[in-house]
Amino acid sequence: MSGYVGILVSDPCLQNQFTQFTSMRRENGKLTLGDLASRISRLKVVGENLSDQETTDFIAALYPNFNDEVDFESFLKVYLKLHAHASSRTGNPAKNSSAFLKAATTTLLHTISESEKASYVAHINNYLAQDGFLNKYLPIDPSSNDLFEIVKDGVLLCKLINVAVPGTIDERAINTKRLLNPWERNENHTLCLNSAKAIGCTVVNIGTQDFIEGRRHLVLGLISQIIKIQLLADLNLKKTPQLVELVDDSKDVEELMSLPPEKILLRWMNFQLNKSSYKKTVTNFSTDVKDAEAYAHLLNVLAPEHSNPSTLAVKDPLQRAKLVLDHADRMGCKRYLTAKNIVDGSPNLNLAFVAHVFQHRNGLSTQTKQISFLETLPDDAQVSREERVFRFWINSLGNSTYIDNVFEDLRNGWILLETLDKVSPGIVNWKVANKPPIKLPFKKVENCNQVVKIGKQLKFSLVNIAGNDIVQGNKKLILAYLWQLMRFNILQLLKNLRCHSHGKEITDVDILRWANTKVSNSGSQSRMDSFKDKSLSDGIFFLELLSAVQPRSVNWSLVTEGVTDEQKKMNATYIISIARKLGCSIFLLPEDIIEVNQKMILTLTASIMYWFLKQPVEEKPAATSDSENGSQLETLSNSTTDDSASESSVE
Repeated sequence: MSGYVGILVSDPCLQNQFTQFTSMRRENGKLTLGDLASRISRLKVVGENLSDQETTDFIAALYPNFNDEVDFESFLKVYLKLHAHASSRTGNPAKNSSAFLKAATTTLLHTISESEKASYVAHINNYLAQDGFLNKYLPIDPSSNDLFEIVKDGVLLCKLINVAVPGTIDERAINTKRLLNPWERNENHTLCLNSAKAIGCTVVNIGTQDFIEGRRHLVLGLISQIIKIQLLADLNLKKTPQLVELVDDSKDVEELMSLPPEKILLRWMNFQLNKSSYKKTVTNFSTDVKDAEAYAHLLNVLAPEHSNPSTLAVKDPLQRAKLVLDHADRMGCKRYLTAKNIVDGSPNLNLAFVAHVFQHRNGLSTQTKQISFLETLPDDAQVSREERVFRFWINSLGNSTYIDNVFEDLRNGWILLETLDKVSPGIVNWKVANKPPIKLPFKKVENCNQVVKIGKQLKFSLVNIAGNDIVQGNKKLILAYLWQLMRFNILQLLKNLRCHSHGKEITDVDILRWANTKVSNSGSQSRMDSFKDKSLSDGIFFLELLSAVQPRSVNWSLVTEGVTDEQKKMNATYIISIARKLGCSIFLLPEDIIEVNQKMILTLTASIMYWFLKQPVEEKPAATSDSENGSQLETLSNSTTDDSASESSVE
């Protein structure tokens, strides 16, 4: 199934089928053809037109062995054929189903939208035009496939991530020679993928080779996510406090803060439309805007000085869409889509267009009366940072649902159960789990009770934590649970490197001693006494550790003394980028190193250790033998956890 999930992110139709598939497979841990015959009847178009027996007979004719396990490709083929068969009963053959079936499924998954490609190329040309390295390749011709050639060295994607979330990648870590060797290109793509995960992109089943080979659907899928993150960056109360105008009281403000950016954008759009004569509610960026009427009213509210009475008078949606874009052009907001994209209901491009309009003219009051609400809300930067780390980590695991807020989206327990199953396969009893949507509160409590029960089974410290605390969104207890789950995950990854750990438990002290030994063996005097050692704030120890595990990774001419705050930040940013460039999947921020956040320091060290120990022997620095590392870890694994190294239990 490699390669499927990458495109599903940017293809709503396929994403829906993939969700159905994973949901069916989740019930028993796997999905056989026999299971599929009974479960696929739940899907509307099949169940309404075919009996269970007809469905079973149809599948039996395709695949006689009902004990065979079903992968997504097989599921999609069966679904499409059943869909076509069932639809023919009603006299309304399924659109495009015959075209789907004429080609191999894998070929289908590789289709791209030329309109989206042209739009994203225009975005890249606009935002990276002044880049000193890329300007010799820009502007890219949107009608060509030059984009997929230019991304092969990894530089453009890294730069685009920094446009979306400035400072994510330390550009000193990007390999930017005119001609890069395969190793250097691979490093750039590794840096790109790990950094993309760290800003919230879903990159499950996408590898560096996909970009080196210029696989268009995967490249475009990632670019789409990066641009979306950039365009929605201001859709929160921290960046745009005027959004408080959308709500009436402090309770509503908290609800608004928990919404994903797309939902806030829709709420903003409907808030503005309420000022016009438009009576419908826009619920999506596809079918609800295809007639362009909502856009005509929205732009009339935001920029009445540029309105054209003909826009609402014309009957043809395509003509109206053209007039809407003329209006947007006069506002300086004509970007991302064409009139045809509007009437075709392209969700990605319509969302990009509305987000761009919001960025340039949101129509909100600059002095809101409700601003006092914001002042009464707790502003806990540490809680916000930890929530971000755990959210991106959970999303990186490839669960069935993308989460936007751990305090809201984990409350029914389902995603937590999925995460536990990823971290410790087979540990969840799916027979007693309740699958979303869950309307009855006690069903959510049942899921969360199992989450707590499994946590105790894994020896988490869960003093005074009950399933209902998760259902109620108790921030402190949810963060405590997630930290222990994340820590357990990295320790399990290390333990599973049996050639080094011999299957023994790895402790925090093992990680601490391993790091100190690596740095000491490289000839340095640096050491860390614990994961909360304040001397770590200058970053020098971690740069020496990275240099010890991969001597060519650190350019010491770029390292500062780490004395001033600015020097510390430069070192911390460099550390994170170098670690990601090697292959470490980490989600911390430079502030976590500067402030010596004990939890994040542990995960950083453990991630570097995991990367090093899983390297083939011939790729490790010659100074360190594999037997040396094995015996070292074997000795360390017999030690016990020392709280002076890490106070990992949170009560």
